[in-house]
Amino acid sequence: MKIAITGATGFVGSRLVERLIDEGHDVKVFTRSVAKAKKIFTASKFNPVGYVAYTPLQSGDWQSEISGCEGVANLAGEPISERWSDERKKRILNSRKIGTEKLVEAIAKAEQKPSVLVSGSAIGYYGTSETAEFFETSTPAENDFLSQVCQAWEAEADKAKDTGVRVAIIRTGIVLGDGGAIAKMITPFKLYAGGPIGSGQQWFSWIHIDDLVSLFLKALLDSSMHGIYNGTAPEPVRMKDLAQTLGEVMDRPSWLPVPDFAIEALLGDGAVVVLKGQKVLPERTQAAGFSFDYSEPKEALADVVKRIG
Repeated sequence: MKIAITGATGFVGSRLVERLIDEGHDVKVFTRSVAKAKKIFTASKFNPVGYVAYTPLQSGDWQSEISGCEGVANLAGEPISERWSDERKKRILNSRKIGTEKLVEAIAKAEQKPSVLVSGSAIGYYGTSETAEFFETSTPAENDFLSQVCQAWEAEADKAKDTGVRVAIIRTGIVLGDGGAIAKMITPFKLYAGGPIGSGQQWFSWIHIDDLVSLFLKALLDSSMHGIYNGTAPEPVRMKDLAQTLGEVMDRPSWLPVPDFAIEALLGDGAVVVLKGQKVLPERTQAAGFSFDYSEPKEALADVVKRIG
């Protein structure tokens, strides 16, 4: 397939590009900086990759480049791991809401429309809870910033259905890999100062980076997949249990609690995703026949620690 992808230079997007190329697909990277993208995707390793300079929040000539692509993967969005000033919140929301709106606008204009749009979202849609379980059919949280962002993001992606395009939306949990939040959380363990974050009772709904990429790929290729899918492993864990497992994998103690302020210093207001948490289960994902390579946290963490070194 010829796949257009936004957010390609990010933690997840770059792994998806690599996987698509490895499996013989043609990739067209939509990026605000072609120079930056070319540094990440060197021709020797990522060939063939096409590049399109685009302005994600504005209509423009770039939109014509969607025509002829058979699939679109939408992963663009401002990072949430910073302090949320009013201006920052606006950028987080607009990068997803307006960015997706302009992408769907491009799909609607395309002479040769793609058959599928796979758009990212996040389990922040459900809000946080120490007791509730959340499935793809669960209702969104009220008066919660991240939930509001996810709802607006998904609503714009859904509009692609009006053009006859299949739409699949993946609500991603905390991604375990050699980047993202977990890479920062590993640092205290390396210094023999690791332990549970916050209360330790909060749920940690995770997914290994390889499984998330596989899920996006399946959603692009499997014509039966449409609607909402939780991008989380089938075994969420309490934070205290995750910390204990990480300590075992790294052969480090895991008794020293990490105070909230230390994680907030690393992740800003985005620390809410690990300080409060939610128990999210991939009911529709598994019903669609998706098989997780990393279904247990210990094997996933062992792989991540090995990658980070």
